[in-house]
Amino acid sequence: MDSELFTVRTDDRTVTDVTGVIAAFCAERGDGLCHVLAPHATAGLALMETGAGSEHDLEVLLDRLLPRDDRYRHRHGSAGHGADHLLPVVVCPSLTLPVQDGRLLLGTWQSVVLVDTNPDNPNRQIRCSWLGAAGRA
Repeated sequence: MDSELFTVRTDDRTVTDVTGVIAAFCAERGDGLCHVLAPHATAGLALMETGAGSEHDLEVLLDRLLPRDDRYRHRHGSAGHGADHLLPVVVCPSLTLPVQDGRLLLGTWQSVVLVDTNPDNPNRQIRCSWLGAAGRA
């Protein structure tokens, strides 16, 4: 297995498109699976359409599901930080993606996004791990 860690800057965005980073990692690797992990206690990965308003809709949904207030026992950090620690229960911290001829096999409108509601840390990482087809790199 080959694995590489990439730094992603989220700034104050909840949704950051990381498709290009993952596609570059997979390029020229042939056929296989790319496993992507957000190694954080307050972030997750998702497949979604971007650029058509879905990012905002996801933010609204997460605000409803995980309100940012003082109801949580986990209280260090910014207001509502306890909700950030519940995010990986709702948005999985990993994805496994099929790759053929070095290309991600995503649907027409699918992008891979890092979902991060934690404003305290704008520098995140994703780990891409390659599992190649038998007999191939």
